[in-house]
Amino acid sequence: MHPTSRPSATPSGKAVTNWAGNVTFGAARLHTPSSVEQVQEIVAGSTGVRALGSGHSFNTIADTTGDLVSVAGLPRTVEVDSDARTVTVSGGLRFAEFTDAVHDAGLALHNLGSLPHISVAGACATGTHGSGIGNGSLATAVRALDLVTADGSLLSLARGDQDFAGSVVALGSAGIVTRMTLDLVPAYEIRQWVYEGLAHTELSDHFDAVLSAAYSVSVFTRWRAGDPDKVWLKQRVGDAAASPAPDEWLGAVPADGPRHPVPGMDPLTCTEQQGVAGPWHTRLPHFRAGFTPSSGEELQSEYFVAREDGPAAYEALSAIADRIAPVLQIGEIRTIAGDDLWMSPAHGRDSVAFHFTWFPDTAAVTPVLIAMEEALAPFGVRPHWGKLFTTPAERLRELYPRYDDFEALMARLDPRGVFRNALMERFFPGGHARG
Repeated sequence: MHPTSRPSATPSGKAVTNWAGNVTFGAARLHTPSSVEQVQEIVAGSTGVRALGSGHSFNTIADTTGDLVSVAGLPRTVEVDSDARTVTVSGGLRFAEFTDAVHDAGLALHNLGSLPHISVAGACATGTHGSGIGNGSLATAVRALDLVTADGSLLSLARGDQDFAGSVVALGSAGIVTRMTLDLVPAYEIRQWVYEGLAHTELSDHFDAVLSAAYSVSVFTRWRAGDPDKVWLKQRVGDAAASPAPDEWLGAVPADGPRHPVPGMDPLTCTEQQGVAGPWHTRLPHFRAGFTPSSGEELQSEYFVAREDGPAAYEALSAIADRIAPVLQIGEIRTIAGDDLWMSPAHGRDSVAFHFTWFPDTAAVTPVLIAMEEALAPFGVRPHWGKLFTTPAERLRELYPRYDDFEALMARLDPRGVFRNALMERFFPGGHARG
């Protein structure tokens, strides 16, 4: 056994699972290498490898029967280049582990996800995002990356290189990312307000206006008739549109205290609200870095449609809300700017994403996913790669203009199929070397 490896179980003997506990990894070995050279050795000597990030995927995208590799043990790298406005970080770092250093240098990331606890490499590999009509996914900040490829060699790619756009949101199939360089912007502050009581009719009639009302906007809904929604507005201090919250907005009013996205849950874990200005990294996430996320007793799905189709998609989902609501903890609606990354769910189009946090009952949730995907099919809906969905491979191929190019890239970078697993075989059957 490799000196950095162990059977795929915790020290207590408990099997290794994802954060939600709905996936038990089938890996024969779990590795936590302490150097890039050890990562190269593991990959070169294996017939099946997948990278494990922070475990916030809800399907088997990170699973393997071979070697599971966490890069969280690699030497910590946080190198801020103020002149170039970049930060270079080790791939296993979680966002909360380097945003303080970026802010202390007077710089910032353009956006963050709702959780600062997720790993930077894993989040970028699956197209994870925050919100805002002008804000691309987290992967759009990637300027360069280093990865260990299937033969154990180290490959460096930068924006503009031939394979770059196919290797950022690569679903773990281009290689194991060891370092990333991210674009930065000047540091900024955010004020965050929560509005309550937004009626379905108001959101339907003013859908685009609501979702473009601030730098970052999230609409939280339980998809229940007569149950008004909440809107989280994150406004950049100093922006022309960033003004103090009005007493009433589209029939909704500011919350009289802090709120949690899930009704009834303690807001102590949430970032500060009620218009108190604070640094970008303490307001853009919904949850504080200093608190462990919820227990993971949930499942998640997310579906992307073109922004212009957002209102019609909202109505299509509303028509089956009686099926969604009984198995739902909370839904969230956000926007993402389009990008040119081949397998990004926002590839080539500004998007609206409908997110669903389910009760942990796969059998009850799966028929609802099928119904939602049928309702959203007219809008070219794309699922989040790291969450639950039932969309077949042939349909996904139709939805991504660079699908064939991505399969060809996989075949070229990984002719032995080292990074392939059951999920990748199912969705990318053409990603094998020809010959």
